[in-house]
Amino acid sequence: MQDNQNNHENLSVEENFILKAIKESGENGKSISYKKLQDICADEFEGVRLILKKLKGKNLVDFDGMIPGFSSVIMLKE
Repeated sequence: MQDNQNNHENLSVEENFILKAIKESGENGKSISYKKLQDICADEFEGVRLILKKLKGKNLVDFDGMIPGFSSVIMLKE
């Protein structure tokens, strides 16, 4: 768990916001639809797809494809 906490310290504000949104608003704190996540993030910042792509590259989330589609489900990998 210590390694995950250290990794989160190196994340951007937007990346941390997305991870927190999944934990707090997702199903069982582990998955969320892209549409719901986009709605949550809309008032905070733009570029949710690009940020999710970066998080997938850091092995923190997973979804089908390289960039999530509108019907994608975003899953935490922690």
